[in-house]
Amino acid sequence: MKKLLTIFFVLSLSILSFAQKQASAKDSIKLFYDELFSVLKKGYLHKNSTNWNEVETETKKNLAQYGNFKTSLNEIKPLFDKIGANHCGIYYQNTKYTGTGKVVPKDAVSEEWRKKYATKPAFEAKMLNDKYAYILMPGMTFMDTSASNISKIAQPMYDQIAVLKTKYQPQGWIIDLRFNPGGNSIPMLLALYDFLGDNDIWGKLNLNKKQESLVKLNKGKYIDGSKSVPSIIPNGELLDKAKVAIITGIYTASSGEVTALAFQNRPNTIFIGEKTYGATTTNIQVDLPFNTTLALTVGYDSDRNGIFYEQIVPDILVSKKDNFDDLMLDRNVVEAMRFFEGK
Repeated sequence: MKKLLTIFFVLSLSILSFAQKQASAKDSIKLFYDELFSVLKKGYLHKNSTNWNEVETETKKNLAQYGNFKTSLNEIKPLFDKIGANHCGIYYQNTKYTGTGKVVPKDAVSEEWRKKYATKPAFEAKMLNDKYAYILMPGMTFMDTSASNISKIAQPMYDQIAVLKTKYQPQGWIIDLRFNPGGNSIPMLLALYDFLGDNDIWGKLNLNKKQESLVKLNKGKYIDGSKSVPSIIPNGELLDKAKVAIITGIYTASSGEVTALAFQNRPNTIFIGEKTYGATTTNIQVDLPFNTTLALTVGYDSDRNGIFYEQIVPDILVSKKDNFDDLMLDRNVVEAMRFFEGK
């Protein structure tokens, strides 16, 4: 009898513990989604055209099926699809949860691009044929967006570019954005400061595509109205009049497109390659419960003159003519060299 009572007691504790965990999970899920909806209803670009009562009711009904917080994040995709938030994202434990987004056909890129992409391309700055400089600017996603961390990321890239500037004095500069699907554009733009100079470089538009603010570079500082100002320490003369070729591809998106936009209306600049992906909306970062981060769409991106682009269309269209084993045979690079030589 005593043994049976002990077993019953242990079993009761197990049931109670399980019930508490379940209750705790439900509480966590509710807390998170309540906060998420609060942020979306206040700040999301298309908040006024969304039926929040319908969306919230349906989402919370669907959440009943989840037994823990992490699996409940699978509900982000249908939620974002319902409200058309194809550029928003939730980041949790090194995983990104998004809506469906734009589907790019499998045959839209070359085999050469696929091979290079599989190597997880990193930043490069090197000379081609001892005459032209080549910069590969990849996407950059990180959660620490403090000014000090952004500066720490940008400075080494800027320094590598500055070495090419002072040592080789290139006759032209190629900036390759084919492997830049997004992330944070600030370190990219700071690294490219010499080419952009002390100017307005891109802008943010409201729902009606009216300009709300401009971002500028000044003496190595990135100024966007916030209190924290990321920066690099400049070295040598500016290159704001140098010949620059921007290479874009179908996967050039989001902050990759912002980086390209910064070069719109810059003198001695040409765009080569493919139309960009088309994620030209402005995102901000919002911290949510349980160490999650929301990339929230709050506006549209524009060039320095307040012009919005659904996609950035190159001056010279080149498709699937990549050669990353020998860049001198890459058709995009060939067209860039023709531009540098005035042909």
